[in-house]
Amino acid sequence: MAYTTINKGSDYFNTKLYSGNDTNGHAITGVGFQPDWTWIKCRTHTEDHNLYDAVRGAQKSLVPNSTQAEGDYSTVLQSFNTDGFTVGTSGWVNDNGKTYASWNWKANGTGSANTDGSITSTVSANTTAGFSIVSYTGTGSNATVGHGLGVAPNVIITKARTNSGRYWGVYHSSLGNTGVMALNDSQVFDTNTTYWNDTTPSATFFTVGTNGDTNSSGTMIAYCFAEKQGYSKFGSYTGNGNTDGTFVYTGFKPAFILIKITDTQSDNWVLMDNKRNPFNTTTKQRLRANETQADTTSTSEIDLLSNGFKVHDADGEINGSGANYIYMAFAEAPLVGTNN
Repeated sequence: MAYTTINKGSDYFNTKLYSGNDTNGHAITGVGFQPDWTWIKCRTHTEDHNLYDAVRGAQKSLVPNSTQAEGDYSTVLQSFNTDGFTVGTSGWVNDNGKTYASWNWKANGTGSANTDGSITSTVSANTTAGFSIVSYTGTGSNATVGHGLGVAPNVIITKARTNSGRYWGVYHSSLGNTGVMALNDSQVFDTNTTYWNDTTPSATFFTVGTNGDTNSSGTMIAYCFAEKQGYSKFGSYTGNGNTDGTFVYTGFKPAFILIKITDTQSDNWVLMDNKRNPFNTTTKQRLRANETQADTTSTSEIDLLSNGFKVHDADGEINGSGANYIYMAFAEAPLVGTNN
């Protein structure tokens, strides 16, 4: 069996916590690489989440808890740097006295043209880490879009950049191609043929239908993820409604987990990481990707283990009895490779 070439997960994904100072040009260092996709959330106050990437360019913000279109602001993330990024004075990213979490992924810079689909796309692809950023112009008609990964993605997150009111469309291989989850919403899986045209992504492209959440007549962005052994895992589990909850094997110690219930009830996208929660204590910090609220302290949450994670909460957000959950997980320490 061929193992992943990734020996150190933090070369491709890393969480960086920092404090705001309301100073223009505040440099955030210590990420460990130049990020190409950065997701920032204020921990101490009610603020929107903000997403930035190298393909759209610094200063161009998208809000995953909202349907609003892309904004272009000089006071938000101002540049991607060799060991992090620089922020302006916006409260989204740098208010004095507030603390922030940033989650950072490495792709491959600003991208290049890709003609693998019927729509020409601009793609920044890191095939080693199984991550690509894809910009394309939607047509409103069934089409295909090249993603540059060389293998079929397990997760695709799309957003209309220029059209407000469009939801964030999420494809997850555990749910299949017949519908979508909405990153900005608590809703359950929506079965609808118009998102992906009932077509599973291939090694070269993904298919979009006529729905504006995946194929608006305007510019679109997609974040694509393919599973890499020892570094990333995109799967599902069934809750048991018990504080001695489900154990989920990933093959590594997770550094980041995003979890969403897909049936039985509407509930939030729960976001955990190893920097806000470095130890398996009885209290954990929980952020929700579809909400603006600050970090909340919960008890009996999720333990991050050497080979996966275990749920210790009967709460329906992460462990309802008989409920199905999808997750995205990225590694702190793989069980394969040298981890140097």
